[in-house]
Amino acid sequence: MATKSRSERTSPSGAHLAHALKRLAEVLRRAAPPPRLLPSEWANANRVLSNRASAEPGTFRWQRAPYQREWLDAMVEDGVEEVVLMTASQVGKTEVLNNILGYFIDQDPSPILVVQPTVDLAEAWSKDRLTPMLDETPCLRAKVSDAKSRDSDNTILHKSFDGGHVSGVGANAPSGLAMRPIRILLCDEVDRFPASAGTEGDPISLAARRTDTFWNRRKLYTSTPTTKGVSRIEQAYEESDQRRFHVPCPQCKHMQVLRWERVMFERDEAGIINIESVVYRCEACDAALTEKDKEGMLAAGKWVAAYPDRRLRGYHLNALYSPWRMWSDIAEEWVRVGKNPERLKVFVNTVLAETWEEKGEGVKAERLRDRLEQYDAEVPDGVGVLVASVDTQGDRLEVAVVGYGEGEQAWLVAFSQIHGDPARGETWAELTAFLSREFECASRQRARVEIAVVDSGGAHTDEVYKYCQASLAAGRRVYPVKGGSVAGRPLVERPTNTNKYRVPLFVLCVDSGKETVLARLQVPAPGAGYIHLPHWVDDEFLEQLTAEKAVKRYVKGRGAVREWVKLRERNEAFDLMVYALAALRIAGAATIATLGERAARMSVRVEATESAPESESAIPALAGRVALPRPSWVNSWRR
Repeated sequence: MATKSRSERTSPSGAHLAHALKRLAEVLRRAAPPPRLLPSEWANANRVLSNRASAEPGTFRWQRAPYQREWLDAMVEDGVEEVVLMTASQVGKTEVLNNILGYFIDQDPSPILVVQPTVDLAEAWSKDRLTPMLDETPCLRAKVSDAKSRDSDNTILHKSFDGGHVSGVGANAPSGLAMRPIRILLCDEVDRFPASAGTEGDPISLAARRTDTFWNRRKLYTSTPTTKGVSRIEQAYEESDQRRFHVPCPQCKHMQVLRWERVMFERDEAGIINIESVVYRCEACDAALTEKDKEGMLAAGKWVAAYPDRRLRGYHLNALYSPWRMWSDIAEEWVRVGKNPERLKVFVNTVLAETWEEKGEGVKAERLRDRLEQYDAEVPDGVGVLVASVDTQGDRLEVAVVGYGEGEQAWLVAFSQIHGDPARGETWAELTAFLSREFECASRQRARVEIAVVDSGGAHTDEVYKYCQASLAAGRRVYPVKGGSVAGRPLVERPTNTNKYRVPLFVLCVDSGKETVLARLQVPAPGAGYIHLPHWVDDEFLEQLTAEKAVKRYVKGRGAVREWVKLRERNEAFDLMVYALAALRIAGAATIATLGERAARMSVRVEATESAPESESAIPALAGRVALPRPSWVNSWRR
């Protein structure tokens, strides 16, 4: 019998080798992690809607509302860092946010921050939305322990898991917005966020800064819109690629955006809608489409960008698309709204997903732009006294110098920003330095500010009081003012000195001041009450000066009342003009009565070589001006 060689005895046969490789491949296949899913795929495969948090409990399917699919998948799309959802209510936005959160916990663990308008709302979201999702979704329940357990890493507003954590915070809590780096930022109902998180500034900017260290950061901003000009979500959407959901007409196949004005219906003599008559008219063929057509239209719909080259991803969707809202229900709500402006505002915001533009008395910035003028000197002829007003912001002081003449005709003489924390002494020292300069009159005389007021109603009340106390002790007329709104009262009344610094505090009826400034901005020609604006005023200042309008609203128990509403968030220029008028009132009736005589004296020309007369005023005038930054959604959120 032939003896096998050593190599023949130790080498496996080809069949054995193939079998071994097959076994190895099977082991590796089983050991390999599952392929990463898209968020929409993950949601369909894993999410279970709890009967505690959903009107339709059970397995989640984005096909129920097909427009949601792209919202979900955009959060992992290459090149997309920020996503904006400006939507109506009841379109499934909250579940989309929860699905995104669940996806990153399970598929791509990361540090995550969810920002709600307030701490209370953050806690309610965690209890009513997050906890049911974790309990009802098996793959999440296995990764995040119950807050009731003894695991110190998990509380109502903070839950840890392998590879990351999720924290819920309120936009009104600066400490929660600035704690630790995060990769995924989810901001819900941003139009309800406060303008500032305490004294720290814009809450969205604070939260967004926490993502800076992550190259693969993702940010989601959602909200139903509010008032035009101050709506954060509208500003964000306008700077995005502006996507709208186009659906086809079942009759002519024309792709179109669903719009409220295309909904038609009939009413009887009592004003009750005939439900059977509610149809949507195709904008192309005028076909009468019914609620039965909606499901097929949504399934064949697609998002179309108005500006596809923009990197910011933005989506707008009204309630006509919602599978949870029938067109007839929306039509009935419209009829119930009637002409009630408060109800109409809610309809426009929450159903049409559009901003509400208040109608009332106001001034357009364009009208003021047309009348800017070149002064013949820093202080033109006609000015009899200079006053200064200071608005205190979280990171700066804003200062205006206004000259008044006979009939309280006004000239904006100077405006400047002093950047710096008002809690620091050097910021106030810089204000003093600004207020220590003189202005040159057309007559070559030198003019100084005679009285100044400083807004004390913000977060730096103590600093304002201390500054005014020191100024008054040095003989300078600098007074703190604070806004009030007692209707029908004069702008300025007697001061109180019950504060711990014992400085005279003037509480202003700002509504009266705004009424006066608004009326004077509408005076058509120079003369009594006219407000002159210099050529160097920029568009931002004019927008701020016209940032509010007066409207009439019905208030239960009070009837129709006149209120002031903001048309945009920043209105410092308007406030400064109101404070300047208050400073003139504080200067006293004698000063106001002699403005014409004072202006005549200030217009007496002196020789260029002659020394300007010394003023007995203790507060020198502010000279110079610093231009405001051009407004934008990105800058305003990162300011």
